Amino acid sequence: MVGLSIEQATLAIIIGTLAAVVFSLRVLVYLERRIANIDKNIERMVMRVAKEEIKIEKQLASTGLKSAKRKRSKNR
Repeated sequence: MVGLSIEQATLAIIIGTLAAVVFSLRVLVYLERRIANIDKNIERMVMRVAKEEIKIEKQLASTGLKSAKRKRSKNR
């Protein structure tokens, strides 16, 4: 029965460790890309909400409701 020599076992351990490091780095890059995409989606949603808020504020300003709210809050 022929077994592994110490040099072969050490080399196998080193190669296995390097393979694990490469795999871990691939997973980290994948996760970083997913997080970047999530950030972009959140930013898009925030921009949509901001546009809607600006539109609502313009509508309120044109109807005069905004100035009425200010008067009520100043009187308190």
